[in-house]
Amino acid sequence: MHPLLSLRASLLLVGSAVPLARPPRASAVRACARAAVGRPKAVGWDGARGLARRAGGAPLREPFTVLGIETSCDDTGVAVVRSDGEILGEAIASQAELHEAWGGVVPGIARDAHRDALGGAVELALRRAGLSSAAEVDAVAVTVGPGLEICLRVGCEEAVRLATAHGKAFVAVHHLEAHVLMARLACHPPPPFPFLTLLTSGGHCQLLLTRGIGDHQVIGSTLDDALGEAYDKVARLLELPVGGGGGPALESLAREGDPSATPLPVPMRNKPSFDFSLAYHRRLKTAVRLAVERASEEERASPAFRAGVAASFQNAALRHLEMRLTRARDSLGCAPDTLVLSGGVAANAELRRRTPSPRDDGAPWRMVVPPPRLCTDNGVMVAWAAAERLKLGLTDAPDVEHVRARWPLGRPLQGGEEAPLRVSANRNQPRRRPASEPGAVEPTRPKTNAGSTS
Repeated sequence: MHPLLSLRASLLLVGSAVPLARPPRASAVRACARAAVGRPKAVGWDGARGLARRAGGAPLREPFTVLGIETSCDDTGVAVVRSDGEILGEAIASQAELHEAWGGVVPGIARDAHRDALGGAVELALRRAGLSSAAEVDAVAVTVGPGLEICLRVGCEEAVRLATAHGKAFVAVHHLEAHVLMARLACHPPPPFPFLTLLTSGGHCQLLLTRGIGDHQVIGSTLDDALGEAYDKVARLLELPVGGGGGPALESLAREGDPSATPLPVPMRNKPSFDFSLAYHRRLKTAVRLAVERASEEERASPAFRAGVAASFQNAALRHLEMRLTRARDSLGCAPDTLVLSGGVAANAELRRRTPSPRDDGAPWRMVVPPPRLCTDNGVMVAWAAAERLKLGLTDAPDVEHVRARWPLGRPLQGGEEAPLRVSANRNQPRRRPASEPGAVEPTRPKTNAGSTS
């Protein structure tokens, strides 16, 4: 093992989860008014590459335990989670120090570090759970995409080996859906379906309607840089340490700065859509770069200047998210009254503080956010996402060919399709765009009694 690779584990206990709620009837969704949403680049779908999932089998007898493995990027996460929501044991091997000198994640280094750490992490998580080997769990789950393919294969190969050797159920987990479902384990009471999800991470920024397990509809998505990606780029511009991600470093520096120190534009301020952009017409990112380049060397060396730029960027970026979320919140026309913040950037304290809460019409609105440590990549979210699927009788054949570096979550709204939002009839209403490609959410839940375990 590389001398800089640290392995840490913690034993956590949380309360029980509740049975899955039944998804809304199609008639309830059709009763909502229509809204037009564009088709950003992040939500393309190739249905022909869907997983061969065995749906409709008998669910495992509860309570059951799942071993979850996460190796999609730069942290090796393993956890044992029980189907009632109790985290029995966890181990995480961080690679932050390994990538620090490179200013970002190096795929080859990450793959080798996963190989070095994964066996020990599995053993440690099992030991923390009071188990002697993987033979004592009921199922093995692993992230198969999206992510760095060579890293995903390390985890998938180990999960396939364990499931095959011990004759255990195998579940291939969508990394983004695991982030979304984390709120149903970590928050009490867990949000029932359907709910809105703001999924923010280093590579994704999406607003989703989550109707159930494997059932997500894209309302808005990033047109260019995801929020976490933009944080990383600005952190590099300010020469901050980004080995463990530029977001935490920039957020920490922003606390010391004045958010009005550097005037910066808010992207798409007058664009009536639910999509996100931090580079629209070369505005926010370019404005930050120009502010730094035009400053003298003496200014750039000043802690106050750097903190001011960081705070100003964060203020403008989060204001952009606020405006999109406020518009979606005030356009609600049917069931969802809960917003779930998920993904690594959801650990940002300022984002949590500024996310809109009560609706203007006084209707109830609940915001749900997992604890910061469960927002970032970890084995718990993989095990829990698998547990949710296993309750519906969803399993996969143990096969490394499940690995998919690119794997969009959910399907975009199609032309003529009824949507879960109503938009005021005025001249700012977005025009409907024609559907140019098929949309399909995959994997899907069984059609018979799909949303309930009771």
